[in-house]
Amino acid sequence: MNFKELHNQKTPLLLGNVWDVPSTKTAEKLGFQAIGTSSAAIASLLGYHDGEEMRFSELAYFVKRIAANTHLPVSVDLESGYSRDPKIIAQHIKELVDFGVVGINIEDSISTDTRILLDADVFANTIIAVNSILAQENIDIFLNVRTDGFLLGDPNPITTTKNRIQLYEAAGADGIFTPCIEQESDIKEIVTCTRLPVNVMCRPDLPDFETLSNLGVRRISMGNFLFDKMYGQLEITAKEVIEQQSFQSIF
Repeated sequence: MNFKELHNQKTPLLLGNVWDVPSTKTAEKLGFQAIGTSSAAIASLLGYHDGEEMRFSELAYFVKRIAANTHLPVSVDLESGYSRDPKIIAQHIKELVDFGVVGINIEDSISTDTRILLDADVFANTIIAVNSILAQENIDIFLNVRTDGFLLGDPNPITTTKNRIQLYEAAGADGIFTPCIEQESDIKEIVTCTRLPVNVMCRPDLPDFETLSNLGVRRISMGNFLFDKMYGQLEITAKEVIEQQSFQSIF
């Protein structure tokens, strides 16, 4: 089953979000069907904040090593493309495809002093231009478009998200990602407004996977939350070593 087909199963595709080769090997060992990189996790490893602070070349190095060490389909969090120029974004995607990447996320917000939504029409035209460049070179990749109305606390997130989904669907998106959506009624409304598979992300109040499946969700992401949990446990264990003056807590 190819990556696109994984979005049309009876149950949602649970994506294992990874940040390095060991986390990738763990995801493969546990039987995940596909993996996705977490840009926030990789940025954190390198001492950056999320939001394109790291260079694309730094992300690409991690992706190359991850892709070389797994048989699973790999999707890459490309943030906002690491450029506003469609030609450069398309070049970045072509480089990732050369590593064996089969999907990307691209988001409609950018971080300056704060994170803001890009103009919806401008971003839709960027998607159109990127798709056109890729088509000319016969490059087929799953383009998962992330729209950040819920993430940014938009005062009318349903309306904003639905309007943007219409534009992105028409622009050639293959999937829609709505991080930070949690309420069942909101999820149902978003799922029913598009023919595209809808992706949701790990949140404290996100419904369980069976409920999400019944609501029509087709893909579930972990984001950087597993990464954060792992390093939280590292702090707890290291603190126990210091307090106990022993390594017993490790074993």
